[in-house]
Amino acid sequence: MAEQEETLAFLSRQAERVISTHISHVFLGGGTAYKIKRAVRFPYLDYTSLAARKIFCERELALNRRTAPGLYRRVRTLTRAADGGLEWDGAGAPVEYVLEMSRFPDEALLGAAAARGPVDRGVLRDLADTIAGFHAKAETATGAGLEKVIEGNAERLSAACPPLDAAVVAELNDASRAAHARLAPLLARRAAAGRVRRCHGDLHLDNIVLLEGRPVLFDCIEFSDEFACIDVLYDLAFLLMDLLRREDAGGAALVANRYMDVSGDEDGLAALPLFISARAAIRAHVCAAQGKAAVAGAYLALAARALRPASPRLVAVGGFSGSGKSTLAARLAPRFSPPPGARVLRSDVLRKRLAGVTPETRLPARAYTPAGSARVYAELLRLGEAGLRAGFTIILDAAFLRAAERGPAIALAARLGLPFDGFWLDAPDEVLAARLAARRRDASDAGVEVLRAQRDFAEPPATWPPGEAALELFPGAADGAPPHLSG
Repeated sequence: MAEQEETLAFLSRQAERVISTHISHVFLGGGTAYKIKRAVRFPYLDYTSLAARKIFCERELALNRRTAPGLYRRVRTLTRAADGGLEWDGAGAPVEYVLEMSRFPDEALLGAAAARGPVDRGVLRDLADTIAGFHAKAETATGAGLEKVIEGNAERLSAACPPLDAAVVAELNDASRAAHARLAPLLARRAAAGRVRRCHGDLHLDNIVLLEGRPVLFDCIEFSDEFACIDVLYDLAFLLMDLLRREDAGGAALVANRYMDVSGDEDGLAALPLFISARAAIRAHVCAAQGKAAVAGAYLALAARALRPASPRLVAVGGFSGSGKSTLAARLAPRFSPPPGARVLRSDVLRKRLAGVTPETRLPARAYTPAGSARVYAELLRLGEAGLRAGFTIILDAAFLRAAERGPAIALAARLGLPFDGFWLDAPDEVLAARLAARRRDASDAGVEVLRAQRDFAEPPATWPPGEAALELFPGAADGAPPHLSG
């Protein structure tokens, strides 16, 4: 816009590089980044007045300080100087409002890390924890609901044929409407329960940066309550969709499972495929409008795949402590539909949740009683049944050392008329002991003494094949897992 040319020239003289999008300009120089709103109007925002740009700069500062207080410094004012030029924060009339931020290296973005290969699994686990913590503290809100998104997607996708495939678009539009009709009562219950909050709204890998080894969320939506006041799982779904689009199904499954482990937000599982599909559909029509036909087609394919019927089954992974149950479960999870993969229910994690502590918090020995274990297995089956009824494959990750513990799982699958697969993991004691000693930040509290006790009372199943058989029975893309089933 002509009215901002003077500002652009002033900031450009101080910048090493300028990044421009359809709604902003960012000027990078030294350790600082300056950001201004472009004087533009779209159906979802209006930055055409200086007063509006001031309001949204201040709002962007406040909202992003929730997750990135170290990045967002202040809002500054470019004012008219006595000599007619521009100066910072002078006594003259305001000319433009500028958001001042700390600059970070481009390679610190998780999007840049993902371009180099799968994002580090420890980083993704920390990221899931960060998002769950952010959502837990975010203020509750009233949202517009998903129906408007679905209908808007349907209109824009249909208008983008060609280059988009009209048959795939028609299939997706029908499936989206049907899924929303089926899930509408659940979404309404979630809204009533406070699951609609003022979220990030634009939670993809290029809006997450690794600072001092920790993932930090930044650049949230400040200009639209409709985009930001949403179901927390719809917020998470943007990240899951981004990982899936980058062909990191293992990363998506890890984030989804860890998020549910720490948040306890199990009842929203059934809505995740629709949320992921809606996010991918938005990207499909946006990319089509930008002339990126191939990329748009890939997003469209993902949106359609997320809503195709799946065939859930119950999988149990049992064995001694340190035998690799959790590693195998994590490798299997992304191999099942619908996205983001199977729900992994780990007994060690559920034990901590029932005790009211985080997964990696150690419990005293007195917490491990027969009655406590029975409660954990009952919760394992309760959540497993709910997940199966939601249409997801469920992987039960527990020792299953006794026939009395395995029988109810087998019976659950039979009662629901679903396939059951059990796998048994073991290794020499010296291998198991070494793995247990090497564990760091793990939900299991088991040590060598526990392993010895397990050997004394275990009743290994005669009919469960070894864990390696699961990888052959359920083939999938390479997931970057270690060659042995440890952890």
